[in-house]
Amino acid sequence: MPAVALTKYNLIYHQRAAPIKHNRSIRICASILGIGCIAAGANKAMVTTAASSSSNGGAYTTIKERVRFEKEIKKSKFIAIAGPIPDEQSAQSFLSQVRDQRATHNCWAYKVGDQYRSNDDGEPSGTAGKPIHSAIESSGIDRVMVVVIRHFGGIKLGTGGLVRAYGGVASECLRNAPTCLVKSKVRMGVEVPFDLLGVLYHQLQSFQVEDIKQDYETGKDGITVVTFQVDFDRIEKLEDAIKSHCSRDLVFYKR
Repeated sequence: MPAVALTKYNLIYHQRAAPIKHNRSIRICASILGIGCIAAGANKAMVTTAASSSSNGGAYTTIKERVRFEKEIKKSKFIAIAGPIPDEQSAQSFLSQVRDQRATHNCWAYKVGDQYRSNDDGEPSGTAGKPIHSAIESSGIDRVMVVVIRHFGGIKLGTGGLVRAYGGVASECLRNAPTCLVKSKVRMGVEVPFDLLGVLYHQLQSFQVEDIKQDYETGKDGITVVTFQVDFDRIEKLEDAIKSHCSRDLVFYKR
């Protein structure tokens, strides 16, 4: 069994506990559902890619639905539109849906975990995309994209005015957005003898796990594999519950 396996979308880990010799046992493996890496697009944009995402394996706050905020600043009309996104592909789709081809600028930024991108779309460098991203960071909201559309009104705002305008409408848009807490899910698998299935399923139902699947093709007589998803913060309690309700010693594989 590999010590660590890392793919683009999933972080899979196994660490062997002290061996316990028994003829029959239950083996539990955990796989944290990770977030895919963000690749740079064709448009010029600031890109930062961190080694890991702080929200992987945890919980994050995002917005429930798309929201809109409008403000006129020195005859220029600024329209901020924010929406929840899970990944880069969704960000590109969101941008194509809300972009106004008639506008002077469609500036944007998004954040997915520790990954982010921003774009000034023709405004002076650092005066639009960066303040939008700063507004997202300050809000504490994750998995979100904000597009700020500007219809030029004939009066130049200067670099400081642009930073305040783009950052301000983005902040106000996010401030008005309804939010929700999302808990990351952990994929677990249990290799279990047939006669313990009833006990196992009772515990899984008690912990309200999701996406339960069962596989009898294990190559071992009398053994099946049950996989499911559980909230990251309930893993230890679920393991303890399975231990206490099963009549056999358990061998766990986990981080």
